[in-house]
Amino acid sequence: MSRSSKLYNKDLAPTPSKDKKWGWFEIFNVWANDVQSLFGYTLAASLFLASGLNGWAVFLALILAGFFIMWLVNLSGKPSVKHGIPYPVFARVSMGVFGANFPAMARGLVAMFWYGAQTYAASTAVALLIMGVTGSSGSGNFLGMTNIMWISFIFVSLFQVYLFWQGIDLIKRFLNFAGPAVYIVMIVLMLAIWAQAGGGLISEVGEIFSGGERSGGFEGLGSFGAFLAVFSIMVGYFAAVVINFGDFARFVKNEEEMKKGNLWGLVGNVIFFSFITLMITGGTIAVFGEYIAQPTDMVAKVDNMFLTLIAAFAFFSATVGINMVANFIPPAYDLANLIPSKINFRMGGLITAICGFIIGALWVSVITQMGMFPFVNTLGAILAPVFGIMITDYYIIKKEKLSVSDLFDARPRGKYYYNDGFNHKGMLAWIISGYIAVGTVWPNILIFDGLISFFANLGGGGGYAWMIGAALGALIHLGISNKK
Repeated sequence: MSRSSKLYNKDLAPTPSKDKKWGWFEIFNVWANDVQSLFGYTLAASLFLASGLNGWAVFLALILAGFFIMWLVNLSGKPSVKHGIPYPVFARVSMGVFGANFPAMARGLVAMFWYGAQTYAASTAVALLIMGVTGSSGSGNFLGMTNIMWISFIFVSLFQVYLFWQGIDLIKRFLNFAGPAVYIVMIVLMLAIWAQAGGGLISEVGEIFSGGERSGGFEGLGSFGAFLAVFSIMVGYFAAVVINFGDFARFVKNEEEMKKGNLWGLVGNVIFFSFITLMITGGTIAVFGEYIAQPTDMVAKVDNMFLTLIAAFAFFSATVGINMVANFIPPAYDLANLIPSKINFRMGGLITAICGFIIGALWVSVITQMGMFPFVNTLGAILAPVFGIMITDYYIIKKEKLSVSDLFDARPRGKYYYNDGFNHKGMLAWIISGYIAVGTVWPNILIFDGLISFFANLGGGGGYAWMIGAALGALIHLGISNKK
């Protein structure tokens, strides 16, 4: 195999069969950690409370979203299971050996942003524990955080650096531990809240299931529109992992194990975690008379040391887990793909950690005040067409035929060198579909505002932008490319 130092290092190289040790349980825990974070809890609770839908309708939308995402990741994961390659290397098939750097770094930027956000979120769990043990709420105020918050934030940052510095095997063991452990703790937390709420919990859950007024972006939507919005929001939540699922699938033994893990990991986790979230939400409303958005604030209000300990452990483990899954491994590979001769998996992870530390440090005082979520949704809309292009190119145009050696060949005669390392047709499909997808985030800025506004006003947030971008990327790339 002809290997170019511009395209190859041992972290990007195909995973040997002897190192494909992941089974369905590892994939199950990838999704368990993705679902269980502090952001995941807040999102699930808000969908039940703000959509105005009957609770069973919300559950149905969540389950359908789980099946839809499962179908997408089965498609994106299959080539990586078969050939052992990560996402940025797979992107070379459709975008060119050098053109793949653009979608790789777009995914990396999104991940770096959320790495910092999730690092801050995990630090709130550690701060909850410190404040519970010491009885102090901290002092000082630097960049919006007290001394206890800074100690917690630095601890989480260093812990994550240690975790990834040990390699993918330790990350796997941590995910396998955190997934089941968090569920055990969440069940204990649910039972503790239930004990305090008494019969009031069932009453509040019944109120949630009966629906109510729509809020939080669901205002003005009919029942069907709200249902679609819940579905699309969940798709948008998982979309970041969909495109780079190959980063995990490359370690799986076979396709059957991957599919089994995706079924139980996506659909099973969504159902079980949503049920626990619903019960805890109903219990806190019964106990405190109001919905408390932040789980750490809810635990602090309960004022029970045992509950504080187990909740801090659960929230910390779950949030670090999703950071490893969704926000660390992707940019580590993406950066390695940028300059393989200079950046390996560890160095890419260290760069991610440094950027994430800066973002997390500025989270309270700067970023949350700027309304950065449209920025992230915009990057997601830009990135979404790449998924459609890659899947269409591999399954329909290339008919699942892939030359691994040519993925690392920078010579003009290489199969994926195309035009100076760029597939112009893939790049054109990305630009056109990305432009339209971005318009669903910013409908008043770009053209085609009539059609775009229809989707933008449905209330689906980044989910519609992702689905529209992915679908258009697939259709346009198929339309302008020759099947061969």
